Amino acid sequence: MKSTFPRSLQTAFIILVVVGFVMLALGGYFGSITNWFGQITVGSQTWISSRFLAISDFFTAPRDMASLRQRNIELEADVARLQTQIIDLQQQVTQTEILSALVDFARTNPENTYKAAAVIGRDPSPFLRYVIINVGSNEGIVRGMPVVTQQGLVGRVEAVVSEAARVQLITDQISAVNIRLKNSKTEAILNGSITGDLSLGMISHDVKVEPNDVILTSGLGGDYPPNILIGQVVSVSNREYELFQTASVQPIVDFSRVEFVLIIINFQPVDITPLLPTPNP
Repeated sequence: MKSTFPRSLQTAFIILVVVGFVMLALGGYFGSITNWFGQITVGSQTWISSRFLAISDFFTAPRDMASLRQRNIELEADVARLQTQIIDLQQQVTQTEILSALVDFARTNPENTYKAAAVIGRDPSPFLRYVIINVGSNEGIVRGMPVVTQQGLVGRVEAVVSEAARVQLITDQISAVNIRLKNSKTEAILNGSITGDLSLGMISHDVKVEPNDVILTSGLGGDYPPNILIGQVVSVSNREYELFQTASVQPIVDFSRVEFVLIIINFQPVDITPLLPTPNP
């Protein structure tokens, strides 16, 4: 009996204490203590978590950096490949547009028969104006055939081998083309130069020549068929003490960008030099 009573008293005391704590907690008396304990717990967890992440990053960062570098190299290679593909597609589109324009030109000028060719080389000399094309005698090309683009006159074939030909541009210093001014119907000589500029000579002072006059081949001399567009007059020099007027000419063809040409293969050049009168000695 003696041993039972104290144990029961202890149990009752514990129950009263627990009930008292519960009542105090329900009454909000432990709020500040709970918040303080919670703040300590959360702070401890945050500190431990941050240290754990720092240690984890320390060991995993080198591996991640290597992976990022490898991925960056792969992406740069992909970008370079795509840029190359874009450039190739742009070149294909440009070539297709040029060839389509050449076909349209040939269709709108059915009086001539044409052979298309690509420019595969240019004369390296700064004093000569020639291009090399990828068709030759095997394709029926002969010396003297006129060469044009969809824009206008380029020059004429000057030398031929089996699979290529050399074209003398009208800007070459020894080139001379018989032309006519469309507005005044006046004939003159178009000359190239060492600088690649074009000029007109042998124009009488009686003829009115103005800037923007259109220039076409006249067909005289037997070197070119008539009515091929060349360009237009830029400026005129008319000095009384000179025998003839002169004029500078802007060609319609950009010779630095010629990639494809048409050779007029049904035109037979005529050498009329032996028929021209020679000056008396």
